[in-house]
Amino acid sequence: MEDEAYRRAKAHVQEVRGFYTHFATYIFINLLLFTVNAVTSWGNWWFYWVTIFWGIGIVMHAASVWGGRHFFGKEWEEKKIQKVLEKENK
Repeated sequence: MEDEAYRRAKAHVQEVRGFYTHFATYIFINLLLFTVNAVTSWGNWWFYWVTIFWGIGIVMHAASVWGGRHFFGKEWEEKKIQKVLEKENK
């Protein structure tokens, strides 16, 4: 049981690290795109389209790392399995 808890904790930490890497890449690339946009065509802004749509992806990634556990995550799945087993054993 303790090994299972350790495995889940390690997997979560890896998910969090993956999110932070994704977010840092998002910030760096969008700053780079802003700079390129500002230097090449000041006033004709196009970089924000990447920022908006990639930002939606960032929000979804964050939800899967932190919010997804409560909605249809492994813990939810385990609880539902236990309820089904309890109903079958009655």
